Amino acid sequence: MSEDPPSSPPQRSWFERLTHALSGEVSSREELIEELRLAQSNGLLSHDTLSMIEGAIKVTELTAGSIMVPRSEMVSIAADSSLETVLGIVIESGHSRFPVHGADRDEIVGILLAKDLLRRFAEGGSGDVRSLVRPVALIPEAKRLNILLKELRLSHLHMAIVVNEYGGVVGLVTIEDVLEQIVGDIDDEHDEEETPNLIQPQTDGRFLVNAMTPVESFNNRFESQFPVDAYDTIGAMVTAEFGHVPQPGEEIRLAGFLFRVNKGDSRKVGQFAVRIQEA
Repeated sequence: MSEDPPSSPPQRSWFERLTHALSGEVSSREELIEELRLAQSNGLLSHDTLSMIEGAIKVTELTAGSIMVPRSEMVSIAADSSLETVLGIVIESGHSRFPVHGADRDEIVGILLAKDLLRRFAEGGSGDVRSLVRPVALIPEAKRLNILLKELRLSHLHMAIVVNEYGGVVGLVTIEDVLEQIVGDIDDEHDEEETPNLIQPQTDGRFLVNAMTPVESFNNRFESQFPVDAYDTIGAMVTAEFGHVPQPGEEIRLAGFLFRVNKGDSRKVGQFAVRIQEA
């Protein structure tokens, strides 16, 4: 008597697969993200919610060094500056927090809050910068963002200074920078009022180029001939040439220009440092 062939196991429903993924039995983060994307495609999650969940997962893989504002772009204040000089820096930059350094820029003595400076002027403007500084957190470049976020929350700090293995300052990161990896760009009142300067010439011959610069605007500025019908922005064009989302430090040569990624994250490029190459 012949035996019936073994029946194949029943196919699990999408809900059963998602329950399995969220129960702790998931074999990898990739599997979890795949199930969440399926939930979004089935209308159970909005696109914004999915993006935030993916961002929350990815912060466990990113480091402070990957999202920091580099040292060259930090607006810092010398501890021996007059309060009047500091007030001018605060007004011009529009920032709310500033690293304060001693004679050496690697000697960070604290953080100055703009509101503390304004309060001091309201009280008569006497004293010096050192009397206003608040504690500062020094963190290594390799600090994971999920750990950094927890530490900043527990210490009630909003900014940390990133240092290398020798203790030298290499950049800074704010709690807002970390949160933006989860929820996307956060614009404050200053950002909304400010007209972005998409192409900024530097004293060393480089140009800082916002990734959102239209290709046509780039061509007009540099008399280049990049095609305007294939890509809308410089960021999209250069990313396509890389073949992946390039990370800060990666560079590529295109039609007489050296594009080096200056700012960006795992999802997009924010800014390039561009040099015109000699023929």
